[in-house]
Amino acid sequence: MFIWQAPDWPDWRVDAGAIQPALIATRLAQGRMLGMAQTLHLSERSALDAECWSSEAMATARIEGEELALESVRASAARRLGLAGAHAQRRDDRTEATLDVLEAATANLDAPLDAERLGHWHAALFPTGRSGARPITTGRWRTHAEPMQIVTPRIGAPDIVHYEAPPSGRVDAEMARWLDAFNAPSTKDALVQAALAHAWFEAIHPFEDGNGRIGRAVAERLIARDQPGCARLFSLSESLWQHRGAYYAALQATTGQPDMDATRWVIWFLNRLQEAFEESSRRMQAAVVRQRFQRDLDEGHPGLTPTQRKVLVRLFESGPGEFKAGMSTQACVSLTQASRATAWRELNDLVTRGLLQVTGQGRATRYHLVAGMAARAGLGSALPDGLQAPSGSHPGSA
Repeated sequence: MFIWQAPDWPDWRVDAGAIQPALIATRLAQGRMLGMAQTLHLSERSALDAECWSSEAMATARIEGEELALESVRASAARRLGLAGAHAQRRDDRTEATLDVLEAATANLDAPLDAERLGHWHAALFPTGRSGARPITTGRWRTHAEPMQIVTPRIGAPDIVHYEAPPSGRVDAEMARWLDAFNAPSTKDALVQAALAHAWFEAIHPFEDGNGRIGRAVAERLIARDQPGCARLFSLSESLWQHRGAYYAALQATTGQPDMDATRWVIWFLNRLQEAFEESSRRMQAAVVRQRFQRDLDEGHPGLTPTQRKVLVRLFESGPGEFKAGMSTQACVSLTQASRATAWRELNDLVTRGLLQVTGQGRATRYHLVAGMAARAGLGSALPDGLQAPSGSHPGSA
């Protein structure tokens, strides 16, 4: 028996006491994220929106086995947000389709969700009317007579049927009931509603394809409707992507049993939301640190050239990662497009100013951010073990 064949379908049951610890932790993480967002400058908030929107687009596609071009996604997100410096790039249909749906999901939040709106999302997701090489019906519920099944194919043996959705003839009535519940006032917490709406949508599987991406979008719409400040501030799909196997297993465990108990699924979903909120807070903390570093450079060293600022910011942002061994003259050339002579001169001027220090000789010469600059900003030292700030330099001078 599939879940939609249960006598009490679709009356989901959730143990309020069991989910309470996860719900409290998730709401606290959300509150910290929203509070931290208030500390960002407009430019940093816009950049964070673009980063989270890009992460969401990449991840929701990856969950379905599709890889979008990162630069295309970033360019499209920046263009939609009207960010200064968003460079023109040839538009990719798959990228634009994914971002169209994500944008629509958090727009016009006061308007009720209906079949027509969902149909527009679906048509936007498949602008060519094809899923890969296969033609599909777009913009409306599935109508095909064959069962809508989630299967694992096997060679030389029958396929494993993990789930079978309601027949196409029932989809219209099932989605009418889903939409009524989605739009109706509820005594449930909005984050719990989002978890249930997503599982319920996946159980119905109303479209021929794209159900996962639209199902995640409707969950994010509920979250944004509850807290409009959350829109584009976090990436639920990125968190789900990090647990892709467990995500499928959790959905299957919920929709594969006819007992209508969604408690374990709600807890699992809340844990992923908590992770997404916490990751957003980490990104914002990094943005605040960058703001402080840029301000210190402006106030303490107004005479720096654009090349020098670019080198210092890149070394700072990379921390102990990209330039763990230090920046070479050639790396500076690649980063700034300056000539080798100019790069060498600019780097050594930063050493003289006490902002960089040098290790090695000849081709092994490397330049490192002084310890005090990284430590003051809260990122820790970007210097290799045992390297200290030069005597006479002021640790916080930049």
